[in-house]
Amino acid sequence: MQTEQVIVVKLGTSVLTGGTDKLDKAHMVELVRQCCELKKRGHQVILVSSGAVAAGREQLLKPCGRSVIDKQMLAAVGQGQLIHIWQSLFALYGVNVGQMLLTRADVNDRARYLNARDTLNALLNYDVVPIINENDAVATSEIKVGDNDNLSALVAILANANKLLLLTDQDGLFTSDPRTNADATLIGEVSHINDELRLLAGGSGTSLGTGGMATKLQAADIARRAGVEVIIAKGSGNNVILKCMSEQLPGTRFLKLTAPKEGRKKWLLAGPKSSGQIVIDSGAITALQSNGASLLAKGVTDALGTFARGDLISVINSDKQLIARGLTRFSSAEVKKIKGAHSKQIAGLLNYDGGAEVLHRDDLILL
Repeated sequence: MQTEQVIVVKLGTSVLTGGTDKLDKAHMVELVRQCCELKKRGHQVILVSSGAVAAGREQLLKPCGRSVIDKQMLAAVGQGQLIHIWQSLFALYGVNVGQMLLTRADVNDRARYLNARDTLNALLNYDVVPIINENDAVATSEIKVGDNDNLSALVAILANANKLLLLTDQDGLFTSDPRTNADATLIGEVSHINDELRLLAGGSGTSLGTGGMATKLQAADIARRAGVEVIIAKGSGNNVILKCMSEQLPGTRFLKLTAPKEGRKKWLLAGPKSSGQIVIDSGAITALQSNGASLLAKGVTDALGTFARGDLISVINSDKQLIARGLTRFSSAEVKKIKGAHSKQIAGLLNYDGGAEVLHRDDLILL
């Protein structure tokens, strides 16, 4: 018997429209049926739903451009229609839904992140299915997550989910693009995401969607680091959601990694984009990875980009491989002054005592 799990189901525009320019309501009913079956089995379900722009285009019944402002206008028209459809379909099974519209700003700020988490948990506690989308009508490039694949990964972290199902128009991740190569084979399981795997990912599969396999790999990488198993599968497949919970697993499964236990570190994983980079030497890498140490100035070889004290930065090696993310205790200009220095030299170099750690271990997460 399966234990209760929190399942995030991300539905791409191609899944909801069947590749057409209108929402496929018959298929949406089928997806709702499966979600409600999961709830009967004791699981909690969260939907991250694309389709607002497609719903707006269908509702408007007149030609419309594809500029950013046009898409924001269509999202404003379509978002209400989309949630109304979900509400009506779930009502057939006596299930309530609640809408949450998010932007990256809601996870960048620690307080707003906690508020979003509390709202999400409250909906689940009251047996409501959260329907989540990016607030496309008002989001600008500076505060957009940009695609619902990565948004669903952030939601999975917010909800402390067990599984993230990325449902798309493809059967999963292939050795090459199956649309152009008949010899492409499905990759059933992934335990490590590397540059070779990323090269297999292409662009957006349809003109309606914003995410392709590349964004799904990004989302999978984020979610699995937070201890969430990720499955990419074809959304039009028979009983696809229920099969993702069984041994008949379709698509590609990404094995989860050991998750950080501290909520603050999960926020570092989900939250703000890095403002810059700090390059560290091999000795510092060993200290971080093997000894659980903080990052000291002595192990820093350079600072890239511009960042201020308290910004989230990436820690990389000399080959530009990502090692960690964390909140810096010094600005980029200060890091350049103290790089390679012993801790006791820092006060003299900066004319103030800012502490010994460039990144304290409580404020960083290893990647």
